[in-house]
Amino acid sequence: MNNYSRETKDEITRLHLKEGRTIKSLTQEYHLGSGTLQYWLRELRKECQNNPYIEEVTLSFEESKRLILEIRELKKENEF
Repeated sequence: MNNYSRETKDEITRLHLKEGRTIKSLTQEYHLGSGTLQYWLRELRKECQNNPYIEEVTLSFEESKRLILEIRELKKENEF
């Protein structure tokens, strides 16, 4: 079992939340177990629930992720 530093966990969760990277791509790239990143994301959400500022930032990241995915889909549609 690997132990990951807080900085590593933060960076990988940021890549998912802010840059829209998929869980699958990140687990493959960083050689994580299938549920490890999902667990980290659940823990981050729990931490954010009691902090209004962090919750607001997290919601902004999630909205950004949603918009990035939507833009990608629209670009694919326009290619045809």
